Amino acid sequence: MAYKWDTAASNWLEDNNGQFALTGSDGLGRIDWQGPALARVRDVAGLLGASLPGACHCASIYPEGFAYCPACGNPLQQPDAAAPHADWWGAAADPFLPRQLPHGLPVTRLPLGDSLERRPAAPSVGRAELSMAPPPNAHCVFAAATFGFAQQRLLALAPKRGVLQYFDPAAQQWHVLVAEEPASGLDFSASGYAWLPALHPSRGEVAIVPTAHGLRRLFFNPIAETWRTEMLFDATLASAPGALRRHIGVLFVGRDGVTRLWSVEADFTQARDYPCAGAPASGWTAPFSYDGHLYWLHRDGQLIWQPGQAPQYLPWPAPWQPRLELGGPTQSRDGRLWQLGHDGQAYTFLELGTVTPEQEALDGARLGFASLLFRRGHAVVDEPWSDARVDDPHEDDSLVLPLLRALNDHRSQPSGLVLRLHQYTGRAEDALATRVIARTTVEWIGRRNVILDDIARLARPQECTALVYDGALWLHHPDWNRIRGWRLEDAS
Repeated sequence: MAYKWDTAASNWLEDNNGQFALTGSDGLGRIDWQGPALARVRDVAGLLGASLPGACHCASIYPEGFAYCPACGNPLQQPDAAAPHADWWGAAADPFLPRQLPHGLPVTRLPLGDSLERRPAAPSVGRAELSMAPPPNAHCVFAAATFGFAQQRLLALAPKRGVLQYFDPAAQQWHVLVAEEPASGLDFSASGYAWLPALHPSRGEVAIVPTAHGLRRLFFNPIAETWRTEMLFDATLASAPGALRRHIGVLFVGRDGVTRLWSVEADFTQARDYPCAGAPASGWTAPFSYDGHLYWLHRDGQLIWQPGQAPQYLPWPAPWQPRLELGGPTQSRDGRLWQLGHDGQAYTFLELGTVTPEQEALDGARLGFASLLFRRGHAVVDEPWSDARVDDPHEDDSLVLPLLRALNDHRSQPSGLVLRLHQYTGRAEDALATRVIARTTVEWIGRRNVILDDIARLARPQECTALVYDGALWLHHPDWNRIRGWRLEDAS
């Protein structure tokens, strides 16, 4: 005789042999227990908070809350009660930054330096002590969160191919999830990618994501290895969405071919749209917010929107052209935002967000964003256009590319993760495009500078992606066979 067991969030069936099968769970619908989940019981147990056998082998898994095997009385393995890890939605998607900083740039509030700076300082060269297989579709964005489950899990979404991938930590293996409805799609390549995370998710809820056919809410079922979406805004999107307090905005192409901005409250009420005359229909960077405005940048101009008002598209003043590949906006000491570019004669910083922008001349390119700036191998520690601080003249022959800034209340200057391209004296644009760099070091710049790893023959260094998952800092590049990792003690 079979028995049914109902827990707070799941439904189980016990057969005549004492084996338990999951038949349903909140937010996941009906479960095919004879499918892939049967081979992933340790992963499923961690997701649901279910129990696993201890000394006995009476069953492979037990419902949530079971402390002893009902057949033999032996104690069961309980779910991991370790402290929860901080969520990670990409370096540019930390919603808890202070408002005086731009939101949407590669800046995190996680105290990474508190752990990384305990390692031996430069010139000692460290090595990554962790590694993880890269996702099958390696050109992707990452998210690490609980998604409403009992334990944190890692997702990788490949926007150009529309593929969602799930990492099974017990088997150390990636799974490509399939759409519940074949007509659904997650592909988006019109502009730079960004998603809006679900901060208080229902079980399986991931984020609001842009797709080629509109703005959707994404859900996944890690047990059935499937995903589904709910349509929020059906249109041809021109950009990724951005959020500012309780407002969401996204650019789309109207039926008349004109680029427009669609805005809505966070609860998806009070939808409005505005024309954006002259604005391009693709090619935008991922948006960022600052000082009550949302910004989208393009090689032809900038689009600025303040909730409640019409957006403003401002072409760049000729002959100035932005160098978006070298970094994002940065702040001056008076709080204004600036973007690096070239006026045909020299590099300059151009003021953002104004019809009559000022320009500041430079003696060379500055790589970075959000005040984490470098001129060649030297940090720029005052205004963005100030002379670099030369601590070691030998670093004139290197080029530093910032990847991630971390807030540090104990240091007046920005801290962060960077790549140092050694023995490179060419143009920065060439280093990020076609050159293969013979030697690159992964470094943490902070109160103590730490060399985390040494990399040989690195191409396209700007494609390196930093992520924080399972109490470790990871670095991924689409060309690598393994994702490198460094343990963090206090990344919470």
